[in-house]
Amino acid sequence: MNSAKPPAYIIENLTKVYKTRTVLDVNYLEVRAGEILAIVGPSGSGKSTLLRLLNFLEPPSSGQITYGQEVFGPERSVSLAARRSVTTVSQRPILLDRSVRANVEFGLRLRGQRDRDGQVRDALQRVGLAALEGQHARTLSGGEAQRVALARALVVHPGALLLDEPTANLDPYNVGVIEESIRALNSERGTTMVLVTHNIFQARRLADRVALILDGKIVEQAETEAFFEKPADSRSKAFIRGEMVY
Repeated sequence: MNSAKPPAYIIENLTKVYKTRTVLDVNYLEVRAGEILAIVGPSGSGKSTLLRLLNFLEPPSSGQITYGQEVFGPERSVSLAARRSVTTVSQRPILLDRSVRANVEFGLRLRGQRDRDGQVRDALQRVGLAALEGQHARTLSGGEAQRVALARALVVHPGALLLDEPTANLDPYNVGVIEESIRALNSERGTTMVLVTHNIFQARRLADRVALILDGKIVEQAETEAFFEKPADSRSKAFIRGEMVY
């Protein structure tokens, strides 16, 4: 990862309030183009809310997100092209009641792309599911379903890929396949990725930088090795040790 690359996202004075509860309050955060940024923190700390805002699914209460040349804010939306360039893989993917192939090519069909066969085949090969192309998606195991969801995301060549606990509750084999697919996609295509994970070991394996979020605030962000070896904040040290930091 080249730290000299311009940011893919710039987050400034960003808040998200539900009724009277502020669930996100981020003064400043950059996501560098081409990096894997891991967002770690306990449940309810604001990680998934941040991903929803990065995917433009709901507006912030205040502040703004700059994505490329576009600005997203309480009263400012982004273009369809920007929305299409960002894709999320969630912890519990929803698959269509169709074949594996139909699920993977769905985004390409929406975009009116032709000659989809090669792209779908390549995506399925990347996640080790080429042999299951014709199988019904509802018959897959949890790990296989998650790999289909990843293939469905990467086939559209997103500019930014948001990963929300992509390997939670999966067996080691499926975790390994998904992590290797993520590494390869980032290395070969330079895809910008934001990885939300409870698994600090996964963050250390995959990320270029790590940010800890507590109570909606970014407590610390640093290059991965520095975050784990020389954390500056006592709460980061406690989190790495597996202690309660609520």
